[in-house]
Amino acid sequence: MSACVPTRTTDPAPTPGADTPPTRPPGKRFRVAGADISASIAVFLIALPLSLGIALATGAPLQAGLVAAAVGGIVAGRLGGSPLQVSGPAAGLTVVTADLIQRFGWRTTCAITVLAGLAQLGLGCLRVARTALAVSPAVVHGMLAGIGVSIAVAQLHIVLGGTPQSAVVDNLRALPAQLADLHPAALSISLLTLAVLLLWPRIPGRAGRIARVVPAALVSVALATGVASAAGFRVDQVELPSWRSHALVGLPEGPALGLVAAVLTITLVCSVQSLLGAVAVDKLVSKQPEPHRDVRRSDLNRELLGQGSANIVSGALGGLPVAGVAVRSTANVRAGAVSRNSTMLHGVWVVVAALLLVPVLELIPLAALAALVMAVGIQMVSLYHIRTITRHREILVYAVTTVGVAFIGVLQGVALGVAVAVAVALHRLARTRITHEVRDGVHHVRARGQLTFLAVPRLSRTLHLVPPGADAVVELDGSFMDHAAYESLQCWQDEHTAHGGGVEITGRDGTRIAEPASASHSCCRPWTPWRNHHCDRPQEEQEAGRPRPSGYQLASGISAFQRDTAPHVRGELARLAREGQQPAQLFLTCADSRVVTSMITSSGPGDLFVVRNVGNLVPLPGAESGDDSVGAAIEYAVDVLKVRSITVCGHSGCGAMQALLNTPPGGAQTPLRRWLRHGLPSLERVGAQDRAWARLSGRAPADAVEQLCLTNVVQQLEHLKAHEAVARRLAEGDLELHGMYFHVGEAQAYLLTENSDAEHLPDEVFAQVAPTALVEGGRAETRRASA
Repeated sequence: MSACVPTRTTDPAPTPGADTPPTRPPGKRFRVAGADISASIAVFLIALPLSLGIALATGAPLQAGLVAAAVGGIVAGRLGGSPLQVSGPAAGLTVVTADLIQRFGWRTTCAITVLAGLAQLGLGCLRVARTALAVSPAVVHGMLAGIGVSIAVAQLHIVLGGTPQSAVVDNLRALPAQLADLHPAALSISLLTLAVLLLWPRIPGRAGRIARVVPAALVSVALATGVASAAGFRVDQVELPSWRSHALVGLPEGPALGLVAAVLTITLVCSVQSLLGAVAVDKLVSKQPEPHRDVRRSDLNRELLGQGSANIVSGALGGLPVAGVAVRSTANVRAGAVSRNSTMLHGVWVVVAALLLVPVLELIPLAALAALVMAVGIQMVSLYHIRTITRHREILVYAVTTVGVAFIGVLQGVALGVAVAVAVALHRLARTRITHEVRDGVHHVRARGQLTFLAVPRLSRTLHLVPPGADAVVELDGSFMDHAAYESLQCWQDEHTAHGGGVEITGRDGTRIAEPASASHSCCRPWTPWRNHHCDRPQEEQEAGRPRPSGYQLASGISAFQRDTAPHVRGELARLAREGQQPAQLFLTCADSRVVTSMITSSGPGDLFVVRNVGNLVPLPGAESGDDSVGAAIEYAVDVLKVRSITVCGHSGCGAMQALLNTPPGGAQTPLRRWLRHGLPSLERVGAQDRAWARLSGRAPADAVEQLCLTNVVQQLEHLKAHEAVARRLAEGDLELHGMYFHVGEAQAYLLTENSDAEHLPDEVFAQVAPTALVEGGRAETRRASA
């Protein structure tokens, strides 16, 4: 089984309190964080009454709830992939388990739990956990709501002092007779439990903050038990038979198809609930302060393996099916748990209670547990989820799933909900409204919905309603367009403009779209010069004698920026406009158009103060170049912006370096030749025999041009140190100089490393930057170039 657990090869080393305990030096004893101990107690106090209540609701032996809680905490907590998720008997499994006990008996239900655990192990080994998350949230929440309705209706009978039926319909039919035959004592205990559950979290002020340290579930059940004992109420109480007579798993008995369907149902419900719970715990942890940030994200495949192992053990020991439980997991995170130790400890406390606190547990009235579970069932019908699903127009899927689960069965209801979800998706995909109208002599064609091949005939008919030579506006009010619709629209546009007509294509908000279907044909978005090899349209237009206007590329890029990028960066740019620029680096590189500084450094607005010139040259102070722009930029960056580092970046195939090598001395002094004089020290450095050449780690420079490109970076770093502002900051120790080389053809960056071997010649080595550089102590493992 352990061979199926995925290996984490790229995760950083765990820290104390994270998922995996740190390696301990020999002789040191294992320690549990205090936060984990306090969190485990808080979770235990919630889990104890809930586990008994869920066992009561299913009709299983009450001890089965304690077994499942203990196994879920210890086994799933140790082997699962979600460190802070707490597993145990879940309310979402109540209806399913109750139905299995009615049909097959308790021992066969335990066997079904074991088989479901084996199925979960198989799914974990196949690494299909993410596939389970593809189920529509409307179906999942509808399933939980249907189960919640079933639980609430069934437990209402116990609250009123009666006995529930096996089906929701039967419980509803029997409700009038039950209301006519109330048991005042049971009803009073139940109402007291519900009142405490409702009011305890709402106690105001400091007293409320102190009171909420104790869970409302525990307080309500304990208070109801105390009142029932003090008042001498004659109500049914918890009965925990001796552990010697506890029923364990037996061989499955029943029709094969029925058993297979039961195993699939338990596997589906347990797996989906646990995986969704793990994702929810990750989101909750991400919002918590330190030390939660050290907790690893959930490994969903490992979580399936842990849940499967827990179900095998729980079923074998005569426990209920196990799944991740949202209420306990939330309490675990908010109580400050920092590792899986809290989950495991809570299971240990359940074992201790089950062995030592039996006399106390047998004082609990069943009406109090029924009220507690009924409240949980009502909470499973979440108004928040209903509002969210309504906004996304999936309320039909939710309603069908809820009704199906409540009145037909869990597996049947979920299957019905999935079918309705697929039907709704297909309806949305096929339902596209295409209209045509004329306003002020302009023909407006509007397409509302997704443009797929199913809508092409209607789109084509509507477009051809526009007379040749007329002006037309095509409004695309949708988020998707497939290739068939794109070609149809493009061909019509080409034909219409060829006959003298005008065409403007706009998006949902009226923004002009420079290319037809730019929402789906991303190759014609920004950076068209290097992406056009994916798009044949420019060449086709040139062959047809209709070349693009000279300003088309610029206008197209600006339009795409305003449409796609500006909405995402507007807030950050507004902040920078208010606060001013505070870049950490001065980045001096060549003017070559292939060197995109933001791309190769993964930087954004406000990160780099960039200076570009031909050859990434740094003139020496006082040099007669006729251009002080580089010196001015250096002075401004160092003295005013207070940058903390300066990087000189060269690149392969540099035209300036080629000119230095190939231009003979003398000749007319053009502006370019006068500027390149600042590169002559680099050329002399290459030709000198008393110094070793700059080189790349792993291979020699490809040719003389690359050798000069590398050496030029080293030389310009020397020029930088000659500037007064740079020298002063270097002496103060708060400025660093870096050398960088970018190989364009390989898309590979190199950093100039320090020479740590004094016995060798003072050669300068550019080390390749790995795609995943390890980080230690906040510094990249590839060493920086410090002048």
